[in-house]
Amino acid sequence: MKKKMLQFVDLKQETPVKRSSVKRKGDFNEIYNEFITDKAKDQSSRCSQCGVPFCQIHCPLSNNIPDWLKLTAEGRLKEAYEISQSTNNMPEVCGRICPQDRLCEGNCVIEQSGHGTVTIGSIEKYINDTAWERGWVKPVKVKKELKQSIGIIGAGPAGMACAEELRKSGYQVTIYDRYDRPGGLLIYGIPNFKLEKYVVERRTKLLKDSGINFVQNFEVGRDKTLYELKEKHGAILIATGVYKAREIDIPGQSLKNIFPAMEFLTASNRKGLGDKVKLFDEGILNAEGKDVVVIGGGDTAMDCVRTSVRQKAKSVKCLYRRDRENMPGSAREVGNAIEEGVDFVWLSSPKSFFGKTKVEGVEVNQMKLGEPDSSGRRKPIIAEGAEYKIKADLVIKSLGFDPENLPKLFNAKELGVSKWGTIKIDLNSMQTNLDGVFAAGDIVRGASLVVWAIRDGRDAAVQIEKYLKSKNNKTGSIKAA
Repeated sequence: MKKKMLQFVDLKQETPVKRSSVKRKGDFNEIYNEFITDKAKDQSSRCSQCGVPFCQIHCPLSNNIPDWLKLTAEGRLKEAYEISQSTNNMPEVCGRICPQDRLCEGNCVIEQSGHGTVTIGSIEKYINDTAWERGWVKPVKVKKELKQSIGIIGAGPAGMACAEELRKSGYQVTIYDRYDRPGGLLIYGIPNFKLEKYVVERRTKLLKDSGINFVQNFEVGRDKTLYELKEKHGAILIATGVYKAREIDIPGQSLKNIFPAMEFLTASNRKGLGDKVKLFDEGILNAEGKDVVVIGGGDTAMDCVRTSVRQKAKSVKCLYRRDRENMPGSAREVGNAIEEGVDFVWLSSPKSFFGKTKVEGVEVNQMKLGEPDSSGRRKPIIAEGAEYKIKADLVIKSLGFDPENLPKLFNAKELGVSKWGTIKIDLNSMQTNLDGVFAAGDIVRGASLVVWAIRDGRDAAVQIEKYLKSKNNKTGSIKAA
């Protein structure tokens, strides 16, 4: 009888076939083909089933990875799906966009031993896409409806994960979101070649079919204050994420055709969804035929350079102040971008933008690396007298995100925030300084990964349920939806 597991010595690592760079540059479709069943079984069987599963330890959701790998190797896909979704509200999303090379796969024991990691992300995607195709993914069935209601501000991964968990317990849940579609960065920030929009849309439809109410185009502070929402619901979760683009204070920053990353990516994603986008249609936010310069080295910067390639830019350069080894983004995404023709200008930092009314180029400081900073990466230092210029018709700034001023936006000046503008919470209860108001996701921890947002949303659901039960037991009062 063939051994089902521990095949890493006999079987080489294989990933799903990646479409050629020539083909994938011509469209916005996902770049990886699907695993076929036999390949998924074989690759799952490479798992060493180690006693201390470092893949699971380094997963923010503590996904039971060895268990669903073993079940996949044995052909028990439905059971593999059940285990996969038991700890993750969006496994089909995480399988596509998690930086597995920095998390589960990067800490795989057989990777450390030189045999090549188990391709965990691809198998996770395969398991859950199969589950959707075969109709195994069902809306939440509530055993007992409760009258207590929760209002969630933000329809991103943290808000949606929290909503699903609370709905499983029978609570009445309403998600309020400022945009016209649910999903947050999943729908408007991440390009289709990493996450096709139908994946997000079918997940939000599932939540709606589960009885979760979505209120779109709703701005807290404009349509209702935070306090007015608090009067309507037994508890509130703030899960807005962070969207305010970090700026770069250098000469020429007021020139035209210099845009923050999210404005560029949102325009592209809206066009893909069939919307009319004035600045794109007028050719301003469209990279076609332009010399594009993207400033930054994170995953959002990679999304921008690879989107520019697909929009048929004349040239695409990415300026990053450190070298490739010290980039914060996924090494896999950097590799994909290089394959697609992106020119990385390492050890470079913008000194100024130049042009008459529109940007015509970037003056760049040559950098060198000094001693490591608090992040552990070597600190970039300007190399004096080594400036040079790069031509640019379109500059995209991808320097990270900061929180908006929520106390002001929400008309709730008492809401406590940190010196960085993130919301302060009690780390045990996840409650803010306002009774019954909780917060989770990037608005608490700062810009981070989708998988961490899901984890925070799940944790918040536990704490909100504890709060509501405690309040109900003490007062006997119930706020209905």
